[in-house]
Amino acid sequence: MKIYKAADYNEMSRKAANVIAAQVIMKPDCVLGLATGSTPIGTYEQLVEKNKAGELDFSEVKSVNLDEYKGLPRTNDQSYYYFMHEHLFDKVNIKPENTHLPDGTKEDSAKECAQYEEVIRSLGGVDLQLLGLGHNGHIGFNEPADAFDKETHCVDLQESTIEANKRFFASADDVPRQAYTMGIGTIMRAKKILVVVSGEDKADIVAKAFFGPVTPSVPASILQMHNDVTIVADAAALSKVPQE
Repeated sequence: MKIYKAADYNEMSRKAANVIAAQVIMKPDCVLGLATGSTPIGTYEQLVEKNKAGELDFSEVKSVNLDEYKGLPRTNDQSYYYFMHEHLFDKVNIKPENTHLPDGTKEDSAKECAQYEEVIRSLGGVDLQLLGLGHNGHIGFNEPADAFDKETHCVDLQESTIEANKRFFASADDVPRQAYTMGIGTIMRAKKILVVVSGEDKADIVAKAFFGPVTPSVPASILQMHNDVTIVADAAALSKVPQE
């Protein structure tokens, strides 16, 4: 596990974008696993700038997203489909047919999840998976549980996650109660994993997830078992990491 310390959010975003850019340059037709939420926005902005400057070509890149709310149409401005188009897809030269997200409008959860796993397999798996880190240690929408969920599945969102996401909606009542998400097993099969974390409010969970015991009650702790994980975090998020 490699940990890169950044002075602040902007430097974290630059460093993370450089890791992703290196992957694309090394393998132009790579499969990127992408994440949503407020933390990766700066990273996407940096990638857009690199693309506009002619430093980065997305024409052969394929992408799969971690998750999507169940029940939201893609036209809803809180859907992750909408988010990805707003922050990345519509601003770089990635081909629309090469971008993939779970379809939140599909009611048959088992069928949609199986189909999404097949999409990932058909692409040859994920070369680099970008992750954020939830306050309760969730990655994707894999919430604290008694066991690690292996593959893409439909999850009931915990109140803490609904509370964290309600700022994006008119009220907490409008936040979807379920989501489709890649499972822990799916995430762990990625060849490389990049985690971006920012802010003092994440300091406790950073220390617990990456320096505590591996347990499904802290889903991100499983990343300690992966052989190629890079964490890019600002100084505030790393403030409670044990010092050697």
